[in-house]
Amino acid sequence: MTIKLFDNKGTPLSQQKFTWRELTPRPLSKLDDDAFTRVRVILMNGIEQQANRFQHMCGQFNGELRNALAQVRRTEHHQQTMVNWLLGADHSPLETTIGYEQVAIEVTAAIAQQEPDEYLAQTYRFGMLEDFDHMYRYSALLDRVEGKDANNILQSYTDILPGRPTVIEHRDPADDLRHHYDHKAAAPISKMNALTIFSGEYQTRDYYMNIGPTFTDPVARALYAEIASIEEQHVTQYGSIIDPNETWLEKWLLSEANEVYTYYSCLVSEPNPRIRAIWERFLGYELGHLNLVSELFKKYERRDPAEILPETLPDPIAFESQREFVRKVLSEEVDLRARGPEYVHKDEEGHVSRDYRDHLNSEGSPTEEIGFNYQWHPGTELARKSA
Repeated sequence: MTIKLFDNKGTPLSQQKFTWRELTPRPLSKLDDDAFTRVRVILMNGIEQQANRFQHMCGQFNGELRNALAQVRRTEHHQQTMVNWLLGADHSPLETTIGYEQVAIEVTAAIAQQEPDEYLAQTYRFGMLEDFDHMYRYSALLDRVEGKDANNILQSYTDILPGRPTVIEHRDPADDLRHHYDHKAAAPISKMNALTIFSGEYQTRDYYMNIGPTFTDPVARALYAEIASIEEQHVTQYGSIIDPNETWLEKWLLSEANEVYTYYSCLVSEPNPRIRAIWERFLGYELGHLNLVSELFKKYERRDPAEILPETLPDPIAFESQREFVRKVLSEEVDLRARGPEYVHKDEEGHVSRDYRDHLNSEGSPTEEIGFNYQWHPGTELARKSA
C-alpha cells in the first residue's frame, strides 16, 4: 500500500463531521490489546496536540489564514479527542506514564534508524537513552506506589534498565540547542521525523506537568518535577533541529503531510480492526487537510507543493520492539554529553552544564532516590518478598 500525496484528495473538509458518541469511543484494553496499539494512540494524540498548538500560533501571525486555520483546527481538535479518549480508566496516571515512555523509546529508536541525516539520527539516539532511563525510574515508582510490574504495560517489548542517568542529564539551555536541518536541502522524511519526535516530546512534557502535582507521595511529586524538566530540555532540543527559515505556510504544509504519514504508519500496522478503522478515517481527513493547505500554498506563496513534499510517502514508522538497537546504542553512547550543538565524551562536557546540574542536584535527586537499589524483576516488590 502506497499513498501518492498529490493524487489522493482525501475527505473534503465539509464532510469531516463527528457526534459525541463517536468522540468518546470504547477505550482500548491495557491487557488485551497489543502494547503498540497504545503506543500509536499516545503518539497520535501528541501529533494532533501539536497541530492544534501550531495552528493557533500561526493564526496569531497570519490574519488572511485565520478562517482556514479555524476550520481545519476544529476537526483536528475532534480528532485528538477521539484518539485520546481511546485511553481508558483501566490505566492509572502512572501506568499511562509508562506508556508515554514506551512511545519515546520505541518510536524514537525506529525513527533514528530510518533517518538519513547522521547528525539528526545522533540527536534522536542521544534523547532516546535519556527516555530509556526515565522508563527505569518510573517503573521503580510504579512498584513503590502501586505495587505493579511495569511489564504488564510494556508486554516485554521494552527493557527496564538504567540508561544515561537522569541525574546527569540536566544541562544549561545553550547545551540543548542543536544545528537545524536546511529546509532547502533536507530530505522530506528528515523534516517529518523532526515534527514527529518534537510533537511526542512536547505532549510528554505537558502531561508530566499536569499529572505530577496530583500525587500525594512526595517522591512521586519530585520525580515528575525532575523528569518534566528533562522533557522541557528535549522539547528545546528537538524544536531547535527544525529550520526557522521555513515560512508559516511551508510549516503548515509539512505538518499536514506528517499527519498523513503518521496516520498511514498507524493504519498499516494496527491489529485491532476497530481502531484501525479510526486510523483509516483520519488518514482520509488529513489528506483532505493537505489538499486544502496545498491550494493555500499555491495561492499565497505561488509555489508548487512538490517543492516541499515527496510524491509518495516514505516507508512507514516501524511500530515494533527496537530492543537490540536500543541495547547497542546504550553500550556505545551512554557516555556522550552535549557541549553546545555537538556531542562529546563526558570528559569534554563544558563547565556551564556541570555547574547548572550541580546546583539543581545540591539537595538530592528524586530519580536517584527512587532508583536506589532498584532492579527490575518479573512481578513486584510484594511478590518478591512473599517468595
